[in-house]
Amino acid sequence: MTLGADNPELMRKLIVERLVGATGDPRHVAEAAKATSMRALPVLADMFRDKFVSPVMLDVGDIDVVRLAELKPEREAFDAIVVVPGDRSRDALTMCLDGQALSLLVGAYFGGDPDIPPPPLTRPPSRIELDVATMVFEAFAQAINGTGARALGLRLPIPRPFSGPTDFKRFVVRDGPGVRVSFTLGVGDEVGELTAWFPQRVILETRVVAKPDPIMEQARAVEWHHRFSEEVKRSNVEMEATIPLARMPLRALADLQVGQILELGETAQTETKLSVRGRTVFVCEFGKLGKHYTVRIRQPFDARQEVIDGLMVG
Repeated sequence: MTLGADNPELMRKLIVERLVGATGDPRHVAEAAKATSMRALPVLADMFRDKFVSPVMLDVGDIDVVRLAELKPEREAFDAIVVVPGDRSRDALTMCLDGQALSLLVGAYFGGDPDIPPPPLTRPPSRIELDVATMVFEAFAQAINGTGARALGLRLPIPRPFSGPTDFKRFVVRDGPGVRVSFTLGVGDEVGELTAWFPQRVILETRVVAKPDPIMEQARAVEWHHRFSEEVKRSNVEMEATIPLARMPLRALADLQVGQILELGETAQTETKLSVRGRTVFVCEFGKLGKHYTVRIRQPFDARQEVIDGLMVG
């Protein structure tokens, strides 16, 4: 069955992609490819630790926005290539191991001395070498594919890799906008490369940020509000009760002497301000209950009314 035959929308995208080469924003494409690759690294490191006798160092190299036609290898190349189909494209992921990387991986798999690295391949890979390539490609496909809603939808297990002039001659590449990610594979001081190619449509469609559900967003906001409020309620803060003095000219303030008694205004007792961390929150009354001084809250502090009252007094 032809991919997309029962999906008119997918078929339309394939036709547009083939005819006009519709592309996404290069920055978004590169960011999506980088995020996908970086998430795969820890998974690959665990897989390689279990499969290889000698340690293999992994890292993400260059990420480039390209045309998929560029992945067509030279007939005389000694690389190994695999094309992995997916739910959205028959070539959702294409991977290529260069001769240096394949030679290093075979040595690491069979426990070769990392201080005496094998030379790069100068011939088509043997059956054993293609078996190692298959294992490596399968690990990369699983790690890159991911899980859940953001999975690329790759169809696993992967097909058998191919290599050599005869296979490369029959290899047909579907052109279109793509992105290329280079992974470096290091054994000792030697470094090889695995290159992964994605159609832009595949990498973008699985990385589109879904529109937030208003109901879910509200429920999440309420949940965080309750958590935050509980944290605040358990916090200790210092409160200050301040009794205002009468207004005094600056000249009179400069003449104040030590021991001088200042008279409070008639309404000072009922204008006590209760503050927390420098912010006035309540207007209170200052009083006494038995042997203890008290502050009784009268009303919330209104900063706007405070300004108006100040202007009227002035």
